[in-house]
Amino acid sequence: MKLVHIHRRALALLPAALLTLALGAGGAVAKSSRHSAGLTVYAAASLVDVFPAIDSTPTYSFAGSNALATQITNGAPADVFASANTTLPLQLYAQGIVEKPVTFTRNTLVIVVPKSNPADLHSIYDLANPGVKVDVAAPAVPVGAYTTQVLGQMGLTARVTPNIVSQETDVRTVLTKVQTGQVDAGFVYATDAQSAAGQVTVVKVPAWAQPKVAYGIAVVTKSPNQDAAKAFIDKVLSKQGQATMLKYGFLPIAAPVPTIATLSPLKVKAGSTVTLTGTNLGTTTSVTIKGVPAQFKVVSASRLTITIPSRAKTGQVTVTNTAGHAISKNNLVIR
Repeated sequence: MKLVHIHRRALALLPAALLTLALGAGGAVAKSSRHSAGLTVYAAASLVDVFPAIDSTPTYSFAGSNALATQITNGAPADVFASANTTLPLQLYAQGIVEKPVTFTRNTLVIVVPKSNPADLHSIYDLANPGVKVDVAAPAVPVGAYTTQVLGQMGLTARVTPNIVSQETDVRTVLTKVQTGQVDAGFVYATDAQSAAGQVTVVKVPAWAQPKVAYGIAVVTKSPNQDAAKAFIDKVLSKQGQATMLKYGFLPIAAPVPTIATLSPLKVKAGSTVTLTGTNLGTTTSVTIKGVPAQFKVVSASRLTITIPSRAKTGQVTVTNTAGHAISKNNLVIR
């Protein structure tokens, strides 16, 4: 309002010969006002709750990351692009559409069923049961791509695909259809499930089949608000911003490397079970005994149970997750 007030006084005081110049200044004022009105952030639908909690001032547009990327490519007036994967921001970066992206959080994939669970689903394998209605996001949407990856990795594509009744444009549509009982199950992020606590029940995806779900964020190259856009990203990456991400169920930027404390018992036979304790075991993707893969079950973030394979020989145990691996100090003796 101060700029407008000055502008009106100028019109009253300047001679008529300068009216055109004053009007031109008026155009500049309008442009400046649009610039200072705030950022426009295009963000993945799964960020609909957490981003306004970090910063309520920008104008947000939430949708499937692939749809947002297309809109930005076509000239949509976005200042910041936050995607539920790193692939799309990197593609736009290669095209010069956004600045170099950075990873700002991680997530996990889960299955949600209505609270009443009418189809009696308790495992990902139950999704192949006759008559089960499964909802997923389209493969071009990051959560849809992660879903496709999991089903393929677990050898369930052919069995579950006939039960898929719809492919949605974003993860929140999948969640809504489960909440309202339109479908029996849907693949969403753990954070979406948390947002609907009390309305849905979570069925976990096995840790070894979990995809690497990382989110990327970048400044749009043609944004007229470059400094403010960078400041927004800094706010998301700040200690407080990351604490808010954790509060809403998102994971730290870097996955912690696992550690191994104990193996019990140390002397076993093929087919028996060993309990492994340590830290950061919740995201374990594989366990090997002297290089031989072993079946395992994640009991908690600090405990695994391992079934000794018939081909295993005496040697060290290696636990791996997306951040790295840990090797036991002691050999597991196979008798």
